[in-house]
Amino acid sequence: MKKLIIESTLNSPRVILDPEKKIFEFSGESRPENVKSFYMPVLEWLEDFADELSGRESASGKFPLEFHFNFEYFNSTSAKFILDIFKTLSKLNSKGKPIGVKWHYEADDEDMLEVGKEMSRMSKLPFEYVVKS
Repeated sequence: MKKLIIESTLNSPRVILDPEKKIFEFSGESRPENVKSFYMPVLEWLEDFADELSGRESASGKFPLEFHFNFEYFNSTSAKFILDIFKTLSKLNSKGKPIGVKWHYEADDEDMLEVGKEMSRMSKLPFEYVVKS
């Protein structure tokens, strides 16, 4: 499967979805002018990826897949699409494809930590919380 890389801008996050290198990362700020047009290709890629993985056996070394979310800020419209990403990952996880989520946050940013906990609860996907150093 081809990788998807979107470089960050002032208003949109960097997205790296590279199955060959096993790098899955979202970082930066997410407040794009058109949130739907930004996140739809990402969600479509993840759906295709999920379909591809569903047809594979869990070969040693392929799983778990680790997704890193390292947002500095995201607006409420972005939050809906980010939750959709977690729901897609949760479906994979429930089908026996182990997915790890690392939610990065600043030590003094309790709001971002709480948002991560809420996203984990709503998507029924366990997160590991990582304090940025």
